[in-house]
Amino acid sequence: MEILAISVGSYQTNCYIVWQADREDCVLIDPGDQPKKILEAVEQQGRRIAAILLTHGHFDHVGAVRKIAEKADCPVYLHPAEKKLPFFMTAGPLYSTDGYENTLSAAGLEFTVLHTPGHTPGSVCLICGDVIFSGDTLFAGSCGRTDFPGSDPKEMVLSLKKLRELPGDYRVFPGHAENTKLSYERENNPYM
Repeated sequence: MEILAISVGSYQTNCYIVWQADREDCVLIDPGDQPKKILEAVEQQGRRIAAILLTHGHFDHVGAVRKIAEKADCPVYLHPAEKKLPFFMTAGPLYSTDGYENTLSAAGLEFTVLHTPGHTPGSVCLICGDVIFSGDTLFAGSCGRTDFPGSDPKEMVLSLKKLRELPGDYRVFPGHAENTKLSYERENNPYM
């Protein structure tokens, strides 16, 4: 599995292009802003977008979704609980075509969808192989804010416990800032 991270927008959200080396298609995770920049990066890798996966519905993670989805003619996956978020947190109605099941296959990749509410009601972590795309649930040394409308500190505690108790180790690709390892976060992250 190949992963290219692109930092987009004023909040420097991590958008991920994920693909198998032997395939032309790819998955896009959290295209938060700058659709032209993202589409150019996909083209530079010689890929075609098969699906857009969203970890949650905040505007800094979904801002480029509609433009990219319409250009790529691809499905957009979002947990249905995100429809409860107020428009000022999402910058308008959320655009999605599909809700998540427990697993998802796209571009030859198999994702386990782990519902991790707390930052938002429908936050998810996407697990593929030895990687967790954690959105704004888990960061290096921290976790997502729980003081927004739709956030819930008690749910966040339970979601972080769910991640802590996953067997084995994973590389963690968060929604902002640098990557980390789940083993490191278990030992050093005060929120875990």
